[in-house]
Amino acid sequence: MRWKMLVVALVGTLSVTGCGEAVLKKKTLELKDVPENVMAVAKEKLPGVTFETAWQLGNGVYEVRGKAKNGKVREIDIKPDGTVVEIE
Repeated sequence: MRWKMLVVALVGTLSVTGCGEAVLKKKTLELKDVPENVMAVAKEKLPGVTFETAWQLGNGVYEVRGKAKNGKVREIDIKPDGTVVEIE
């Protein structure tokens, strides 16, 4: 029974590090270095947000973060072609 638990734990660990490795690598960008089409999508999807920080993830996706007028932190992940991956 113990060896089965060890194998399950090891496989789970390898899965997480293998799949998540590209996403964990982030390159900090200045907003001026984010492609115009990506910023246009961010502004369209999150109107009224003042964007402050941006990263490019290892998988090529841009992550742009800012604050709404009410002070809430908002974040959007956008592929280089302008496809929205996630909005938080």
